[in-house]
Amino acid sequence: MAVPIRQAARIGWYAFSQRYIKRRDKFPLVVELEPLFACNLACAGCGKIQHPHEILRQRMPVEQAIAAVEEAGAPVVSIAGGEPFMHPQIDVMINELIKRKIYVVLCTNAELIRKRFDRFDLKPSQFLSFAIHIDGLRERHDESVSKEGVFDEAIEAIKFLKAKGFRVTTNSTFFSNDTPQNIIDVLNFLNDDIKVDSMMLSPAYAYEKAPDQDHFLGVTETRELFKKAFAGDNRKRWRLNHSPLFLDFLEGKVDYQCTAWGIPSYSLLGWQRPCYLMADGYVKTYKELVETTDWSKYGRGRDERCNNCMAHCGYEPTAVLATMGSLKEGLRAMREQG
Repeated sequence: MAVPIRQAARIGWYAFSQRYIKRRDKFPLVVELEPLFACNLACAGCGKIQHPHEILRQRMPVEQAIAAVEEAGAPVVSIAGGEPFMHPQIDVMINELIKRKIYVVLCTNAELIRKRFDRFDLKPSQFLSFAIHIDGLRERHDESVSKEGVFDEAIEAIKFLKAKGFRVTTNSTFFSNDTPQNIIDVLNFLNDDIKVDSMMLSPAYAYEKAPDQDHFLGVTETRELFKKAFAGDNRKRWRLNHSPLFLDFLEGKVDYQCTAWGIPSYSLLGWQRPCYLMADGYVKTYKELVETTDWSKYGRGRDERCNNCMAHCGYEPTAVLATMGSLKEGLRAMREQG
């Protein structure tokens, strides 16, 4: 099963209670937590390390991170960056979240895992999983992160973590210079050979400050790419950590508007408006983010920056809420993800 049954049940009940019992229109499903922007790699499709040096040197205090997560109230926290293994108290942050029975997904390029693992107090838990960044097989991945040898180290880190009993997932971003066969090859390898617990995927979003601005996908390209990659029984074979409706969305079988408030981003600068991928200012609280952002300004056809975005951080929440609102889709999700 791509998502552990306890975690799926917890998220499902949380979303149901927020929507139908508390009658909240806007609530977070996952908090994207960035406790630092510094990174040990300079990936061509990411603009995070373009921040000024004084910001890159900063590390978010544990207390600040926990307070933000508690204020938002989401059942899942995805810790990204930057590179989390460069934060000297990342283990303390994770363990404090686990104490609160919050599911933690630690997103990492994995290059520092084996080098620094003994510095941290991290133990297997049903509330902790690692998400290793894998953008293709050896040549393709190393090209995307602009450094040779990173793919091999990431695979060794996956084996290292699995041997220690950790749940290990992967996160893959695909660009216009990827082919359906690229996607098939890397997911087959991760699913069948490495046997990771689950896999996430997303079309690349055009970060304004990313060094490579030439290979971001448009909507038509994205749909064609994933329609071909998912052909046959691939979707059923692969342990994909996505709702069936989001995968339908990637193929162009359904269309949605973005639910930007569903996976909000909290970083050293505050809550990012309107989403993880666009920075139109920052606010101090999630409540302020929800109540003072003009959400009607954003989305495909409203803001040109949104026109080619099909990223999971905006559209997976939409798909999850659509699944909740349909008995048929709910049963389908249980069947396909079970």
